[in-house]
Amino acid sequence: MENGAVYNETTEPEAKAPRRRPFGCTLRHLWGWRLPVKVVQAIFSFVAVVCEEIVEDCSYCSGLYFFEFISCSAFLLSLLILCVYCTDMYESLGKEKVQKL
Repeated sequence: MENGAVYNETTEPEAKAPRRRPFGCTLRHLWGWRLPVKVVQAIFSFVAVVCEEIVEDCSYCSGLYFFEFISCSAFLLSLLILCVYCTDMYESLGKEKVQKL
């Protein structure tokens, strides 16, 4: 019995998984002048951390410790911003949570 016209295949062909970039890197959310500015910010804050670590002796160290805290925090936060905006983490977190962050 040949019922090809009545019975069609019920399963769809298997779709290929979308091609992902290495480490999920994308520049979709951080484009234009914003990307170079964030990279320069990360570089400058890293240089500030290194310069602070070079100081071996100080007479009033409270300002140096405050500078160390601020420069290290700026470096880590700028790296976090780059990681969130330049990877797939932006889509996985959602726009609302990224704005709150």
